[in-house]
Amino acid sequence: MASKIVMNIGEALAGEGNEIAHIDLLIGDKTGPVGTAFATALANQSEGHTNLLAVLTPNLIAKPATVMITKVTIKGMKQALQMFGPAQYAVAKAVADCVGDNTIPADQADDLVIVCGVFIHPQAENNAKIREYNYEATKLAIQRAMKSSPTPAEITSQKDSVQHPFAG
Repeated sequence: MASKIVMNIGEALAGEGNEIAHIDLLIGDKTGPVGTAFATALANQSEGHTNLLAVLTPNLIAKPATVMITKVTIKGMKQALQMFGPAQYAVAKAVADCVGDNTIPADQADDLVIVCGVFIHPQAENNAKIREYNYEATKLAIQRAMKSSPTPAEITSQKDSVQHPFAG
């Protein structure tokens, strides 16, 4: 069955400290613009920005297939292992759980792809927190994307009263 989702966009922040997780993601039909972005991300790698598939364990990718994009230049094996370990598992588990709870319809899991931007602070130390926070942020970003949340009305009603935590 062909998906009707061309491109939905989600964002979420979870956690605190250097292990804070910030996820930006696109979800859409693999034959559309998100599919093109997905393929481009896997085909175009660069030093310090190694894009990878979200897997629960080697040889068991998440469905919808999800490519993780590094939002911070990886400058060593410690950061690489954090991306290829706790963050990779967390993103894959959140995707799988969203299919399991029907946030993402299971009958569309093979028709959709996800492009997921993942932030890991260069001074992050606690892998359990990296896993926990990236799971929470990814799941929330997917939920928001699938509901097209926030709505324009929600944004305009809050635009003058909210504060960005890093805006200073």
